[in-house]
Order: sequence, then structure tokens, then C-alpha cells
Amino acid sequence: MNAFLIGLQFLTRISIVRQTVWTEQSFGESVKYFPAVGAVLGLCYSAAVFILTIIANNNLNIMDIPNVTTRFPMLEAAIILTLMAMLTGGIHCDGFMDTMDGLFSGRDRERIMQIMKDSRVGAFGVVSFVMISILNFAALTELAQTSTMNLMTAAYATPIIGRLMMVITIGSFPYARPEGMGKAFATYTTKSTILFAVVETLVLFLPLILLMSNIIKTLTISIIAASIFTFYFGNFSIKKIGGVTGDIYGAVTTISESIVLLIFVMI
Repeated sequence: MNAFLIGLQFLTRISIVRQTVWTEQSFGESVKYFPAVGAVLGLCYSAAVFILTIIANNNLNIMDIPNVTTRFPMLEAAIILTLMAMLTGGIHCDGFMDTMDGLFSGRDRERIMQIMKDSRVGAFGVVSFVMISILNFAALTELAQTSTMNLMTAAYATPIIGRLMMVITIGSFPYARPEGMGKAFATYTTKSTILFAVVETLVLFLPLILLMSNIIKTLTISIIAASIFTFYFGNFSIKKIGGVTGDIYGAVTTISESIVLLIFVMI
């Protein structure tokens, strides 16, 4: 439980028990609970959709909410995107922008590492973030126009798969820096950690599977597509800088979430 709370406090702005002293081991061992942290975020996003649907539809029977179509799809999409940034503190967004600035700068390894470590964000990072935000907004709007259940399901599943991909990245690729915040993650993450996270993800998806038998196909394709991207991007990072960094963990999570949303829209 302590490891889960550490992961929750590090990856989100949700602090159930405020912890100020972390050992490297407990910090590293929190990795296996990252999908559960994603589930907490997913429940928050889904709850926001549920509440907005009640507010937007007067005299609506609560049992009918999953089947209704929202009256304000763009507003719901915007609110979910806002929550994604607020509840995570923008930690993955920052990593994504730093990664785009560095890996695609066309510079040598040392310069790439300097760019990614720089707290300032470059033009390419900003443009990339705007583009992926527009993509996410469009996908969420499309889902909101189908049914509230589709939007709630995607809002719940997306952060779970995104953080599963982070665990896979941490456990499958070498850490590129001799030290850093992500070093503890890499040190204490093994193949058994990845297996634990995969099983954990399946357990977290069990309620969806029991409620919606047709969701299995969507979840399976989403995980496969996100995994293919994760391994491709990890190998690309190895070619560029010899491994991955904390910023790349955030980039993998961010892009994987977009992939999942697109899969939900298409299927």
C-alpha cells in the first residue's frame, strides 16, 4: 500500500497520505502500481463525465445515463483534457515536450540530453503538444457524440493503458543517464514487475468486461497498438541516446493515451 501511495503522489496531484520522505527502493517499487494510479485518474475522468451528463440533462433517469448522447460534446472533451493536466500536474506533458524537443532536434547525443534536461520548452515541443492536444480533443468529442458510456469507458481505460506502457518502457529499456529521478524506477523494475502490471491491468479492466462483453476487442487492440508503439519508440530512443529517460517515460504515456483514444473512436 505504501508503494501505491508513493506512486499516486508522484504521478498525480492526489495525495491521500502526504509523504515527504521516500527511499529509493520504495520509490522504485511503486512502478508496479502505476496502472492502479491510472485507474484512479480514470475514475475521476469518468465521474466528471457522469456528473456533467446529469447536469446537462434535466429529469434524466440515472439508469439511462450510459445510453444518452451528451448535449455538449466539445465541452465535455475540454473538461476531460483539463482534468488530465490538472490531476497529473502536467508531469507527462512536460516530459512529452522535452522529448520532442530533444529526440527530434537533429543534434548529437550529448546535445539531445542537454536539451531534454533544460527546463525551458522549445518551439517544436510546444507545436507537438498543441497537435496532440487537438487530436485528443477531436477523439474525445467524437466519443462524446456516440454515447456517455463510450466516453466514460474510454476515459477510464486510457490512463490505465498509458501507465502500463510506462511500466513496460521502464522495465524493457536501459536508462540513459547515470543518475536521475527515473533511475530508481529502472533499478527496481524487473520482468516480474511488468508481468505484475499486466495482470493488474487485466484485473482493473474486469468490471468493464463483465458489463460490456464487446469491449474486449477494443481493449485488446488498444493494448497491442500501444505496445507496438512503445517498443518502436524505445528502440528509437536507444539509437538516439542509448536508452530512455524520465522525459521519455512521460512521452510514451502521453502518446499511448492518444493511441488508445483513436482506437476507441475507430472501433
